[in-house]
This record gives sequence, C-alpha cells and structure tokens, in this order.
Amino acid sequence: MEISIEISYYSLTGDYKTPVVEFLNELTVSDDLRIEPGMMSTTITGEYDRVMLLLNKTIRLFMERYPSVFTLKIANACSVCKAGGK
Repeated sequence: MEISIEISYYSLTGDYKTPVVEFLNELTVSDDLRIEPGMMSTTITGEYDRVMLLLNKTIRLFMERYPSVFTLKIANACSVCKAGGK
C-alpha cells in the first residue's frame, strides 16, 4: 500500500536549523521513497512498511539527540498515493 506522510520537525534547541538539516539529510538517503522538502513540512511518499521503518528509526534518533516535536499527517487516499508515487 502506498502512503504519503506530511511531517514537520521542530527542534527545541537554540540552533534549530542544524538538527532540521540533519533530519532532512537522514530522510534523503532512501532511494525507494519520494521525499519533497518544503518550507513548512516535508512529504514522504512510498510503500507503507518502508516509510514507517524509516520514520521509526529517524524520529527515534533525533528524539534521543535533541528535544524535539514532530507533527505528522498520514494518508493513503491522496492522488500521489493512488498513482503509485509517480
């Protein structure tokens, strides 16, 4: 099943930009997912298990490193998901 997740990451540190850039770099190492960074959030589209595995690992890593807040919206009904991420 294809899903799309809109995720926003808020690092609660004085230097909030560095953790955000690190987070985006961690997400983009995956060739089988579509990652679209934006000004306010990033959209990740791909196969459900693969997306969730990446997020589980990455969110945990950043919550261990920095005080953090993440907001997520998850959908399987968007046009990108129905088109198979293409």
